[in-house]
Amino acid sequence: MSSRTAEARTVLVTGGSRGIGLAAAQRFADGGHRVAVTSRSRAPDDDRLLWIGCDQADSDAVDAAYQTIEAELGPVEVLVANAGITRDQLVLRMADEDFEAVVDTNLNGAYRMAKRAARPMLRARWGRLIFVSSVVGLLGSAGQVNYAASKAGLVGMARSLARELGSRGITSNVVAPGPVATEMFGALNDSQQAAITDAVPLGRVADPAEIAATVTFLASEEAAFITGAVIPVDGGLGMGH
Repeated sequence: MSSRTAEARTVLVTGGSRGIGLAAAQRFADGGHRVAVTSRSRAPDDDRLLWIGCDQADSDAVDAAYQTIEAELGPVEVLVANAGITRDQLVLRMADEDFEAVVDTNLNGAYRMAKRAARPMLRARWGRLIFVSSVVGLLGSAGQVNYAASKAGLVGMARSLARELGSRGITSNVVAPGPVATEMFGALNDSQQAAITDAVPLGRVADPAEIAATVTFLASEEAAFITGAVIPVDGGLGMGH
């Protein structure tokens, strides 16, 4: 779906105002698709994208966002569940609230988004559910018990949805990025960035556009026989997992 196709789809990218989400949303828009993005913060600087402020930890806010999208663009046919937060801390110092907030946004929020998207997809007998996880969900990461747990949970959820919904032409897949040149990575100091980069066999971090390319491929007709997959886009960091 990275190039213009005969049939434009309605696409929702959560966390679509920056980073991976924005790169994916813009790639879909480049292909002529109708694209909505949700985020808790700012609207993206791209008037092709329908922005809706939404906290996906709130079921009512999720439903309201879908109602707006359905009214303006039509039922969501492609969901890219990308929104997520971090509250890093070593486990012995981690507050219960920090664990719960990360899981509620990253995992429960993706569940809320997918559940709301599924019924129209079932009626249409076509749909794409794409969950953005992380290499951390497969490898683990010290100081990120909450984040890693939430990202690992996306794998089990996506594969269960693949089994539940596959007979209706709905695929459900996971993209697992490694380190990506986003604001989050840029906030690290030089030594932290160097340590992460050195661990990647390709010796660099990804550009958000490289993750977006995999996302749009999974939404395409060319990927119609791929479901329940976890596709690493991590420069080899998580190989074997």
